[in-house]
Parts: sequence; C-alpha cells; structure tokens
Amino acid sequence: MLNPTRILITGASGLVGKNLTKILLQYGYDVIHLSRSNPQNNPKIFTWDIGANEIQPGAFEGVDVIIHLAGANVAEGRWTQKRKKELLESRTESSALLRRNLENINHQVKHFISASAVGYYGFRDNDKIFREEDPPGNDFLASLTSQWEAEVDQIRVPGMRVVKLRTGVVLSRDGGALAPIAATVRKWIGAPLGYGSQFISWIHLTDLCRMFLFVLQNQSVSGPVNAVAPNPVTNKQLTEVVAQVLNKPLMLPNVPAIGLKIAFGEMAQIVLNGSRVSASKLIDAGFEYEFPDINSAVKDLLS
Repeated sequence: MLNPTRILITGASGLVGKNLTKILLQYGYDVIHLSRSNPQNNPKIFTWDIGANEIQPGAFEGVDVIIHLAGANVAEGRWTQKRKKELLESRTESSALLRRNLENINHQVKHFISASAVGYYGFRDNDKIFREEDPPGNDFLASLTSQWEAEVDQIRVPGMRVVKLRTGVVLSRDGGALAPIAATVRKWIGAPLGYGSQFISWIHLTDLCRMFLFVLQNQSVSGPVNAVAPNPVTNKQLTEVVAQVLNKPLMLPNVPAIGLKIAFGEMAQIVLNGSRVSASKLIDAGFEYEFPDINSAVKDLLS
C-alpha cells in the first residue's frame, strides 16, 4: 500500500481536480496544486507558466506523486485550427514541462498519474470493444490523445511508475455530460442525438476520483488504464434513463445530425459518435464500483 506524504495536482481547478482534491484530503494526503496563478498567496498552490517554460521553485519539494490533469476542455468552443492547437499544446507542452523539470532537479517523485481519454481509440466500429492494447484511431480526438500520451511516455525517470487513465464521458451533478441532457429533458425537449445508437463509455465522477485513488495506492497498476464503467450505454439509452429518473416524457424525434454539425462544426463528433471501451483491466486489478450501471449513476446524480 502506497502512503505518500505529498501529492502535486495539475489542473486542480477543473471538475475532476476539485473533487479529487477533496477525496485525497479526506484520506489524509497532503495535497498541493500547480496553477497558472495564486492571487491569495496560498502556500498550497505553486505557479507555472507553460509558455515561459517556468515552474515556481519548490513545487516538487517533498512530492511523492504527481497527478497530471491539466488540459483545455475539448467541449468548449468550435474546433478551429487555433482551438485545436490550444487543445493539443495545453496537454503536450504541460507534460513536457513537467518532464524537463523532473529530469533536471533533485526530487523524490515515484509515481506519475496522468489523465487521458477514451477518445484515444477514435470512432471506428460500434461493435468493437476497445482494450488498452488497441492502437489509436485516426480522427482529431484520437490524434490529440495519442500525442498527449506519447509526451507522457517520454517521462523515463528511473524507478518512476507512469499510469495513464483513459477517462470516459464523466457524469456529475455540476458540469460534465449529464447536465445538458437533464436540462433539455426537464424542459420537455429532450431527445436522442443523431441516430442515438452511438455508444457512450461513461463514468460517474465519484468512481473516477476513486479510480485515481485506487491506482495511487496499487503499485501493480501501470501504463494505460481505461477509466470507464463496466456497462456502456447508447445515447438513446442514456436519454431514456434521464427521462425516467426525472419522470418526464420524451416526445420529440431524434435531433438531426446535420443540425448539430451546423451548430458545433467538427466538435459535434463528440456527441454523434462513440465507442465501447472495456473496464476489465481495472476490474481485474480489484477496483470495485459504487455506480457500475447507468440507472444507479443517474439516480444518484439527479434525484
């Protein structure tokens, strides 16, 4: 059992980072953040400037584990060429900056746990179940994620364990993918998107944070790990479960794919496509879910 004294989290101001910090503190870990700013001079926050290739001195002092969550939100803004560049560099350049520092300073970091995404597999075959050993896809999200992971894989500090959690679609009360679906259902305008048959490999936010804790405490887990629930569902099934929990009817036809493409451009592929991703590696390692099925997850989040 790993019992580190200090954990450094990047991207801690995001949905996952905030909730993960709370859980780690509850378990008695000493948590510090690496952030772009620290206006209150909080001693638990260190700053970095990725563009300037700078990290505040002392950020790695006493750190046993780095949890790397930094990366711009892929669902915010149309995927212009400028935005695609921002999405990529926020992941690869932040990872490279951490690597360069770890290679050139004295430290005691032994575990590097990085976020990744199931977008790594791309949108290729609705019948295939993707596993960690499968190659990346060839669309934008797959390219983005594979380049991100490739940069993380460059961290070859002797004796350091590297884990990459390929996160599924996160369901939570605030933010994530569930809120906009619930909002439309509450207004009686909920409907499946596109054909509705696209699979969603989802994960409840609580279970995702517990997965980070699990891999933190289990040194036998390394490399890529699919951070998803064991039972993926289609977009139609998810929408129907939300309607059942909220006791609202679904009366409208499916939202046409063409309308979503006009509204969101290439980014529409996030909701119009999907993939089924296996959770067997994590389950075989001994992880136990609080919310293994979509009904229990949605009831917990919307009741």
